[in-house]
This record gives sequence, structure tokens and C-alpha cells, in this order.
Amino acid sequence: MGSVVISLDAELGWGFHDLETLPRNRVESGRRGWKACLELFDEFDVPATWAVVGHLMLESCDGIHDDYPAPDGWFARERNAWRDREDLRFGPNLVDAVLAADVDHEFASHSFSHVLFGQPETDRELAAAELERALEIATAWNQSVASFVFPRNDVGHRDILAEYGITAYRGISPYREGVRGFVDSTVRNRSLLVRPTVDEFGLVNVPASMFLFGFEGPARTVAESVWADPMVRQARRGIDEATRRDGVFHLWFHPNNLTRPRDDQRLRSILSYLDRTRASTDLTVETMGDVARRLEHARGVDGGAVATDSRV
Repeated sequence: MGSVVISLDAELGWGFHDLETLPRNRVESGRRGWKACLELFDEFDVPATWAVVGHLMLESCDGIHDDYPAPDGWFARERNAWRDREDLRFGPNLVDAVLAADVDHEFASHSFSHVLFGQPETDRELAAAELERALEIATAWNQSVASFVFPRNDVGHRDILAEYGITAYRGISPYREGVRGFVDSTVRNRSLLVRPTVDEFGLVNVPASMFLFGFEGPARTVAESVWADPMVRQARRGIDEATRRDGVFHLWFHPNNLTRPRDDQRLRSILSYLDRTRASTDLTVETMGDVARRLEHARGVDGGAVATDSRV
């Protein structure tokens, strides 16, 4: 029997501040989607890993960030175009809502300012600063951090994560996304389960299985008009597979992906199905931290010999 993991990249405007052209509907939907996610998770009693950009937890700042080793212009949008957009730069009330939720969510890190860890311009000093500042803010909030989600899934500087006490990260999905991924999993009957592993730094890599909003635009509209929401069908397949086999079905998305009621309905349909399946089987819902603790326990029981998820 496997498990289901849901992780979210909680970033508001920080997920877009370095882009020249902004996806306006998503930029403006961050707070709406965040609240919708919390309501749905509470309704169906589903815990998730919330990877939060650390800057959101500040009450205010001047946008200058003196002595921060960021590239020139990194905070330019915050200082200029978004100077009066506190709703995009700060979200302590939203983070409070995650921590106060009835469901026991995992608080995780998504860096301090959404720096891309795998890019050449992100040197060791900057990666360390991103993590150190995020952890300082978390500590001020009396929160510990065990899991990390790389901005835009751009994996890099994993050794630094280990040095700062992180135990798990979301790894790159081994599967294709969008229409091609849907074809692979349905027509070719490809598995949607992933195998968490322990990397060379002792970190638990919990790879993504499926991006919930990888099938959008006209293709989604056509599919829903003649058939059903393809991502709901795919998620149900992943949940069903986790009831038959060992492994993890790891679903991820951003709160700002929920831009309209039909996006809320997509998540509602999946959580409702997950809740019904969990009630009638031994399927469990885990956070990334839960997976890491489970693998660490298995390694301890086996004298450190376990390098992969022993249930896979």
C-alpha cells in the first residue's frame, strides 16, 4: 500500500517578480487561491506540505535589502512597480492561516526570495543566504523547517540544504507533464508513483508525480466539454495506483493556479475522491516530512542500509 503527498509552492508575487512579462491572472489570484486551498484541505481533512517564500512572512521592508548577495536588480520590481503592492510582497496573515488550520499541515521553505538554485548566477553565497534568511524568519515564527521546495523546481546546491538541517526536498518528476504526460499515463498505462530516495548528502528526495495544472488552455476546455477534466482523471489514477502498490503519488501545484471556480472544483473533486478512497482502504496521506521520517526510521532499523523507500 502506498501513500499520497500534496505539496504547494506558496509564493504570491515572488514567483513572478523576476519575469519581464507577468501572467496577470495568476499574479492577482495568489491570495484567493491560498484561501480556497485552505478551505478545501480543512473540508476533507487532508494535510499538505506548504513551501512558503520567506519574504511573505515579513510585515514590511524597504525593498532594498542592503548587504544581501543578490544579483543587481533582483529586488527591482519590489522597490519600484510593486512598491505599493503589499498584497503581492507580504502575507503573514496567510501563513498564520496555514499554521492555525484544523489540519496538521507541514510548514516548509521555498527560499527567501524565490532565487533559482540551479542557475549559474546562483553561487554558493547566494544559495546559503536564501536558505539562512528563510530559516531565520521561520525561527522567529517558532517554526522548524525539514522540507524544501526549489523555486521552479530548479534543483541545485543540495549540499547547502543538508548543512542547514533540511532533511527532504521535492525532486524533479521522472514523468512528462501536460498533454504528453496524460497520454503516457492513460494510453501507455504509465505508472504515476514515484520512489523517494536518499541522496549522497543524506537528503530524502521526494520526486513529484504530477503537476495539477499541466493541462490548461483550449485543450482543457475541449476535453472538459466532451469528456471530463483530464487532470482529475489522472489524479484518480494515481490515487488508485497507490492503493494497489507501494510507492508515493506526489501531486503539486501553486495556490495561484486556482484562478477561477472551475480550478477550485478540480481540487475539490480530487480531495473528495482521496477522502473516500482513504476511508475504504489502508491508503495514507503524508507530508514530505512524513516521508523523510519514514525513510530515516527504515534506515535506522536496517542499520543505515536503506537507500530507497522500502515500501516501493
